[in-house]
Amino acid sequence: MAVFTEVSHGEATSFLQALGLGELQSIKGCAGGIENTNYFVDTDQSQFVLTLFERLTFEQLPFYLHLMKHLAERGIPVPDPQAAPAAARLLAKPRKSAATAKASALTGVRPGDILHSLKGKPAAVVNKLRGSSELNPQPAHCAAVGNMLARMHLAGCDFDLQQPNLRGLAWWNETVPVVLPQLTPEQHTLILGELAFQNHVAASSAYASLPRGPIHADLFRDNVMFDTDSAGGHSDQLTGFFDFYFAGCDTFLFDIAVCLNDWCIDLATGENNPDRADAFVNAYQAVRPLTAPERQLLPAMLRAGALRFWTSRLWDFQLPRDAAVLKAHDPEHFERVLRQCLLRPYSLPD
Repeated sequence: MAVFTEVSHGEATSFLQALGLGELQSIKGCAGGIENTNYFVDTDQSQFVLTLFERLTFEQLPFYLHLMKHLAERGIPVPDPQAAPAAARLLAKPRKSAATAKASALTGVRPGDILHSLKGKPAAVVNKLRGSSELNPQPAHCAAVGNMLARMHLAGCDFDLQQPNLRGLAWWNETVPVVLPQLTPEQHTLILGELAFQNHVAASSAYASLPRGPIHADLFRDNVMFDTDSAGGHSDQLTGFFDFYFAGCDTFLFDIAVCLNDWCIDLATGENNPDRADAFVNAYQAVRPLTAPERQLLPAMLRAGALRFWTSRLWDFQLPRDAAVLKAHDPEHFERVLRQCLLRPYSLPD
């Protein structure tokens, strides 16, 4: 998350009133990430996250927002996009309806919509999940994520909107040539060789048989919340997945690989931690057992996940954007992860 578009207190006040979310008490820009503008906003009703989308279009966003709504309605703890109040709801609260209607007219918010417009950009407001991210996960945290990821995959099976993973193989094929000038000859050889390998895998019959559906595709440690106790200690209670704005329809195995490449590795070296990886996989399989092709292709998908994020981080460094709050990511981290995937492939627990 980051701040590319400044939203004033007054602009946020009118926008939140139009959504019937109460009187704004505070607004604070969020640090971290590089795709969207995000603010934490507190009102007299609750706490929310306001997002202005910097790259995604009005045409692309319904998939993400309705997926989150779909999952929330099925008991998966994800941010629930807030809709503008319908006319019937306004009539039930006449004192507040006039202010809400006036704000709606000023902002262009339409009753019932979950995708809005603010400062000429697509925007959404979701409830803020409780807890905090666990950046030093233990096996219990990895197990909780594996369990919930499997539940999320099953819950999304009847989601009726379709959109490809926009950072999938087609994007890698387009983007790797763009980032090649940044690389050393050795890196050049590695990334082109891996891209050729992934194209070969994608053409195989085993890959064609992999189970598919909506996936998160970016479920890193900082995109999951855990509740903490009053003393500030660790807790294993997972309270939510968030930041679904890289989601798309792809193989469930790719989602698993992205998680294993972040939750279950040593950040300094990129090496797999077998205790955490086994805890994640065992918990996932307790809900949705992996198929034979998934077990066969997991090492290849771990490499695919590393290639995807190495490529995207190289691309982000090559095409930087100004932001009031911005945290950059090191591209070489996922180069190290990819090399470890090649040197020491992860073996699934029996």
